Amino acid sequence: MQLSTEVKINQLEQRISYGDKMLFLGSCFANEVGTICRDLGFNALTNPFGVLFNPVNIGNAIKRMKSGKPYTHNDVANVGEGEFFCTFEHNTEFWSTSEEELLKRINQELDANSQHFKQTQWVVVSLGTAWVYRLLQSSQVVSNCHKLPARMFERSMLTVYTATTVLNEIVADNNDKHFIFTVSPLRHLKDGLHENQLSKATLLLAVDNVCKANTNAFYFPAYEILLDELRDYRFYKDDMMHPTAQAVRHIWEKFCDFAISDNSRTIMKEAEALQAMMRHRPMFPGSRHYDDFIKQREAKAKDLKERHPEIMMENLMPSIPTS
Repeated sequence: MQLSTEVKINQLEQRISYGDKMLFLGSCFANEVGTICRDLGFNALTNPFGVLFNPVNIGNAIKRMKSGKPYTHNDVANVGEGEFFCTFEHNTEFWSTSEEELLKRINQELDANSQHFKQTQWVVVSLGTAWVYRLLQSSQVVSNCHKLPARMFERSMLTVYTATTVLNEIVADNNDKHFIFTVSPLRHLKDGLHENQLSKATLLLAVDNVCKANTNAFYFPAYEILLDELRDYRFYKDDMMHPTAQAVRHIWEKFCDFAISDNSRTIMKEAEALQAMMRHRPMFPGSRHYDDFIKQREAKAKDLKERHPEIMMENLMPSIPTS
């Protein structure tokens, strides 16, 4: 008896390997999947501008990394009474009480992120919404309103044509890279249920246009997997919007089938075994038994690195717990 509608997915002809560099951009879903990849030892950079939701801001982030053009005082906004600064290309996590310190930080990070992007083979883009907010003063589409007064912004939804144009431009301008697009299954209930559906439909149509027009663009159906294959509220967190860890894991496994090479998936099993050893919390930290366990773990890590030097051990084992 079949109790769910399985989403059929064909594997990519060329797939991701441990030696490849990856960039994850977009919604919270990009954070979830990108973090899993990084923690398994892949060379993955996740949302260097913070969480981004719409095609315009994601496109702007890619253009900024490609150009490496530093931010200046003209890119900084004063929020409040001089104690908080931000740029409208970044999320709220990028702030400071000093404009100079903020510019120093974001430009240092931009330099490193730009170098990573230029060497990246795979860009995974998770689109969250087609709704955008424009700063009335400049018509700039902002990544976040930073709690500024609503009267400063105009809310509108991108057309299929505009979304297609923006996404098509970044794919065509970076034809040395493979783009994997997905529409985030996270529902934006504040937009309204009908408006959320219109937004997702706009993104789905735009991505379909881009993938048909470019041989280096592909679609992964995360949206369909959660809504059709996992059609049950038990796969949502209490807010009824975000997928649970179990749902994310299921979609991740589908993503692996779709995009990760067979050889790398074999290495992943060893990486997951090391992860389990990293999570182990001893009952008696100072015991000889635990000392033996630590030596065994270090030997396994050394052996894995020697056999697969392409794996990023600093991502897989960032710290070793001692208690």
